[in-house]
Amino acid sequence: MSDAIKHECGISVIRLLKPLEYYKEKYGTAFYGVNKMYLMMEKQHNRGQDGAGLASIKLDMEPGERYMSRVRSAEQQPIQDIFAQINQRINTAFKEHPEYLEDVALQKKNIPYIGELLLGHVRYGTFGKNSIESVHPFLRQNNWMHRNLIVAGNFNMTNVNELFDNLVHIGQHPKEMADTVTVMEKIGHFLDDAVAKIYKQVKKEGYTKREASPLIAERLKVSKILKRAAKNFDGGYAMAGLLGHGDAFVLRDPGGIRPAYYYKDDEIVVVASERPVIQTVFNVPYESVQEIDPGHALIIKKSGESTIKPILEPTERKACSFERIYFSRGSDKEIYQERKELGKLLFPQILKSINNDIKNSVFSYIPNTAETSFFGMVKEAQNYLNKKKEEQILALGSGITSDELHEILKVRPRIEKVAIKDAKLRTFITQDSSRDDLVAHVYDISYGSVKKGDNLVIIDDSIVRGTTLKKSILRILDRLNPGKIVVVSSAPQIRYPDCYGIDMAKLEDFIAFRAALELHKDNNTMNVVEDIYNKCKLQITSEDKDVINYVKEFYAPFTALEISKKIGELLSPPEIKADVEIIYQTIESLHQACPKNLGDWYFTGNYPTPGGNRVVNKAFINFYEGKNERAY
Repeated sequence: MSDAIKHECGISVIRLLKPLEYYKEKYGTAFYGVNKMYLMMEKQHNRGQDGAGLASIKLDMEPGERYMSRVRSAEQQPIQDIFAQINQRINTAFKEHPEYLEDVALQKKNIPYIGELLLGHVRYGTFGKNSIESVHPFLRQNNWMHRNLIVAGNFNMTNVNELFDNLVHIGQHPKEMADTVTVMEKIGHFLDDAVAKIYKQVKKEGYTKREASPLIAERLKVSKILKRAAKNFDGGYAMAGLLGHGDAFVLRDPGGIRPAYYYKDDEIVVVASERPVIQTVFNVPYESVQEIDPGHALIIKKSGESTIKPILEPTERKACSFERIYFSRGSDKEIYQERKELGKLLFPQILKSINNDIKNSVFSYIPNTAETSFFGMVKEAQNYLNKKKEEQILALGSGITSDELHEILKVRPRIEKVAIKDAKLRTFITQDSSRDDLVAHVYDISYGSVKKGDNLVIIDDSIVRGTTLKKSILRILDRLNPGKIVVVSSAPQIRYPDCYGIDMAKLEDFIAFRAALELHKDNNTMNVVEDIYNKCKLQITSEDKDVINYVKEFYAPFTALEISKKIGELLSPPEIKADVEIIYQTIESLHQACPKNLGDWYFTGNYPTPGGNRVVNKAFINFYEGKNERAY
């Protein structure tokens, strides 16, 4: 994506079902789980590069022996950093105690991270918070083993203030209002309550305090704790938790907004945010990796038994379509085909834009994630040409000459790698002085790839803010002297903020919003903007379930084509010589290409939870009042 936007995280959970000695014997190391966790986190580094963390729990340790470990990093390459720290601890232990090398029991007892239960997390920083304190997993410690709680997730809550107030109301004193802390404390509250009740019951049955511990682990109903804790959650989430004694869970939101997949056999239970991660790391077929159903939790008991339990009533499925367009790795079997379909479905609009002149058009993409939709676009161009060639050949009939046939067959889509990203330049650009001149060179071009006067068609995943297009890409592409530059977005126009984990929070950041605002100015309809502001203000005290998304009225007077045309005007640098046209995917084509991921609120304003409408109205109020702040 030429406009970098950030996504809120990836999770990995591993539960080893056999004794560590089993993995040492079969795979040559008792660190099998740690090694696999490293691979899973690396295979999800696309989901977060600002921070990484890992927590592990060792089962059945004696009192006084460390059974929980956690390591986090917010360094430049956080995954490598945390595993470098882990390796250093392991190698130091082996160097100082050679007797550990072949003795798995001693390794487990004395070396951290060598546990049966592991939770990994990668994140992008949101709210500008990239400190180590913001890095998952979060830890809620207690001297009672069962009350220790470790939480990490891919989520964002729209009603964190309400959840925070609920905690204060029941007598808690959370250390901050971050949604991860709030969610953890909410689950922790009901965990404490459940443990206390079971303890009271087993004491009544005549068991000693020490005998009570394994009985608490056995009787603890994680699903009941989650049902009580998650009752008022409003957001998109796939959250994972480990309990100190060895239970674990992964809970998914009722709309299936955030993704979560799992695989299990007789050796392992594993969860990840993306299916191909599990396929690759554990070499298992596509069909063996299942999706955790919306509103359900995968619960793994200390005994190793794992079940899928309903926690919240599923709502209409609104799985995030941006996962398919951009965020998830394109190696997923379904996502690969869907991205090709996105490119294919754009071709009719492209053909109209270039007046059917494929012969004098060059097709390319903005590296690198748009490459798959580019393949779909080019394949459809080839299909179109093949049909044209067939018509020409049949029209000429049996009298066709070899030269005529050669002339017809030689026409094919002209494919070039036109734009090349020079990523290292971005890290150098820190000062505002001369910034625009430096930004203009973040992309380089392949000279000679375009003939003067050609149409140049460039496909991108999405055009969000348009900043990089205006300041860099269009300027540098214009040096090739094309007659027309057609920038194609495989996603529709982003019009509304996300509040479920994608870092798109302010309306005025979106080029589609700025284009619609200019159209209101052109049409002398700024009174409509003021009316929307007043309607949003009137709803501030309304309950979320009663709130209406009035920001839809901001876009209603204009067609998508009118907004796209205005976007083209706004993004064209004054000095550009080529004509510029911006083409966006339609909502209908998006749904056709990605039929299982119909979450489209950032395009349509149809939010899957009540909290979304409150957030978008607050974002409009912030815009109108000139407040440069997030709406949630």
